[in-house]
Amino acid sequence: MRVSQAVFGVYHHFALAHQLRGYDALGTVYSTYPWRRLRREGIPQAQVATFPWVHGPLMALARYGLYPSRWTKGLDYANALLFDQWLTPRINQEACDALIAISGAGLRAGASLQERGGKYICDRGSSHARYQWRLVSAEHRRWQVPFGTYDERDTVREEQQYAQADCIVVPSTFAARSFMAEGIPAEKLRTIPYGVELDAFHPQGAPDPERFDVAFAGQVNLRKGIPYLLEAFARVRHPRKRLRLLGPVLSYMKPVLARLPMENVEVLGPVGRADMIRYLSASHVLVLPSIEEGFGLVQGEAMACGCPVIASSNTGAADLFTDGVEGFIVPPGDADALAERLQELADDPAKQESIRQAALDRVRHLGGWNDYGDRWIAVLRGLIGEDIADGEEPGK
Repeated sequence: MRVSQAVFGVYHHFALAHQLRGYDALGTVYSTYPWRRLRREGIPQAQVATFPWVHGPLMALARYGLYPSRWTKGLDYANALLFDQWLTPRINQEACDALIAISGAGLRAGASLQERGGKYICDRGSSHARYQWRLVSAEHRRWQVPFGTYDERDTVREEQQYAQADCIVVPSTFAARSFMAEGIPAEKLRTIPYGVELDAFHPQGAPDPERFDVAFAGQVNLRKGIPYLLEAFARVRHPRKRLRLLGPVLSYMKPVLARLPMENVEVLGPVGRADMIRYLSASHVLVLPSIEEGFGLVQGEAMACGCPVIASSNTGAADLFTDGVEGFIVPPGDADALAERLQELADDPAKQESIRQAALDRVRHLGGWNDYGDRWIAVLRGLIGEDIADGEEPGK
């Protein structure tokens, strides 16, 4: 079996690539990032091919604040089309049984591989693109913020990929339900929750028992449900409470934050992995109140650091832990429910500790990324058939 991958940047695809290498099944990982960024992912350069000519300059412009948002739609769409055009002849030259392409990439290349008898898998990390747009655009209307980055061409192209693919893999039952709501048959879907890098994420210290420290990690934007977190946190009664927002603040959020309660809130911006582990280990709870998120990786990372999680039902939380045992699951956009669960933890240190221990036990039994790789291999064998010898070209 030989399996190649196509991804914009990195996402979870290099974790998957390591798993495929362990099965001696990895062909080539195609990415839009330059090799100087990808070398840190640990996949040999011989098994990585890059098309950085659009994405690379855009990253450089964004780093210096020179990437106007009005360009986003056109340039992102062009990057997807050009990447696919570049990818297609290279996939045709590979002895490749399957192509796993992140949604938005691989439409032409996948169809070309199918013509040769190979399989094309669309890997979608979020809910169905149109379903996602409805949820997030409604949130922007609620807070009177323009949703300026939406491009209908992207959604149409994604829907073409859903139709073309032999299989669509999503990371949560929430995401799978969104596809079924949009008319995709259940038999075309596979749910494989993401893993946790257990070697890196583990407790480093413990929360201060005299405080109540709450963490959020991710982009500070409307999709992540930040207003509801701030409203809920403001209602928590504790003499030494603190909320840390770990992650970049999108520019449109600044006037939104100005309308929301910010007392005892620290906006720390992006932090490195070492600092993230330290903050998660020192927090009494991580809150991920997203309006829409296929699967919040930070949930498992927090649990591995001994930090309980309160998450919305639209984050993949139900695929990771049991409500009331290793954390709490609340409806999205419900500040009241979020405040109630926060107060419950703030008032009960014993419950904090029992959930902390349950979260640690749960995440350690999930198998890190190995279980993720095993489940992918099972899906691939079901699609390809185990009678195809390693390295044999499809259709031969």
